[in-house]
Amino acid sequence: MNRFKKYFGPSTLVTAAFIGPGTLTVCTISGANFGYTLLWVLLFATIATIILQEMTARLGLITQNGLGEAIRSQIANPIAKASAIILVFTAIIVGNAAYEAGNISGAVLGISGIFGTKIPWALFIGVISFGILFIGRVKIIERILIALVILMSIVFIITAILVKPDFSAILSGFFIPSLTDKNQLAILGLIGTTIVPYNLFLQASSVSQKWKKAEDLKDLQKENGVAIGLGGLISMAIVIASAATIFGKGVSGINEMALQLEPLLGSWAKYFLAIGLFAAGISSSITAPLAAAYTARGIFGWDSNFKSLRFRAVWIFILMTGTLFSMLGYKPIEVIQVAQVANGILLPIIVFFLIYLCNKRLLLNDYVNKNWQNALAAIVILVSIIIGFRSLNSVFNFL
Repeated sequence: MNRFKKYFGPSTLVTAAFIGPGTLTVCTISGANFGYTLLWVLLFATIATIILQEMTARLGLITQNGLGEAIRSQIANPIAKASAIILVFTAIIVGNAAYEAGNISGAVLGISGIFGTKIPWALFIGVISFGILFIGRVKIIERILIALVILMSIVFIITAILVKPDFSAILSGFFIPSLTDKNQLAILGLIGTTIVPYNLFLQASSVSQKWKKAEDLKDLQKENGVAIGLGGLISMAIVIASAATIFGKGVSGINEMALQLEPLLGSWAKYFLAIGLFAAGISSSITAPLAAAYTARGIFGWDSNFKSLRFRAVWIFILMTGTLFSMLGYKPIEVIQVAQVANGILLPIIVFFLIYLCNKRLLLNDYVNKNWQNALAAIVILVSIIIGFRSLNSVFNFL
């Protein structure tokens, strides 16, 4: 049992965090619009996530502090430190606000699929999330909702097998990259929903709750690889199930999304998916504001009081912004897509600081990055910048 438990910890929470309504929606749309051709993006994003989350977990283990604390303590020049703090804080606030809008919209998409759209569900979900965060009883509810998300993930993996997908097309999708004018935003969305910037802060801060010694690094790395790898497998299963069942049909709501599960669940598919979306959305709508508040606490050096006014002000701002944007009348699927694209665009900023810190020998001693880790992390930054710029250029015509 102890050997089994070693593979469940901070990395498992990261996986549960990124398998949210954004992943389900973006992966479904990817399979429906582009078939198996974007599976290479998820393979790249999963490997990149394992590498980046290992870096931030290693930083948290060796220093027993979070990523925000490391940024604040390791930049000596006052101007550089102030610039870094403002840049990182802005990126996390903007990214988490967008992500929160997608989380709440995902929960709305689920609950309205069962009970209709007459009730202002976004406000309802925002109030519930506020109450849970304000009282501070987060963990029990979060575990229940994560269990529902895990169940939904198992169903997608089984469905991906049952639909008898085209394995030659799957292999082609994994190993022959496709980048066109039409799929750039989809690619950036898949990257943004897998490599989630706030998860880098979340894991660095939570590692010390389970792992205490440098000798634990190998076990931590195993846990990280298993948990994140499973998350990537789930994302791929969603794309495969969608590509095999609804390719070319388009996705505008929960009814179309539920079609991919009908081979396994039949007429129950819509209700199962609705409950899964609601669970994934509301659990993420709790963790995203908290992650932003923890980040602010770390980079500004605030005290650790969960109920302090400054700490609460950050998560209230994120929650209110997400709720407001979800209520403005945009279609939930569109809000979710925009949130993932925003995450993908902001990703290079956070990864840059992570690479900088993980190469400081005074901070990590003999546990600094190896050359291959730096090279792969640099590739993540480069790919995100190129795709992000091309995607924005295709929308706004900069050039």
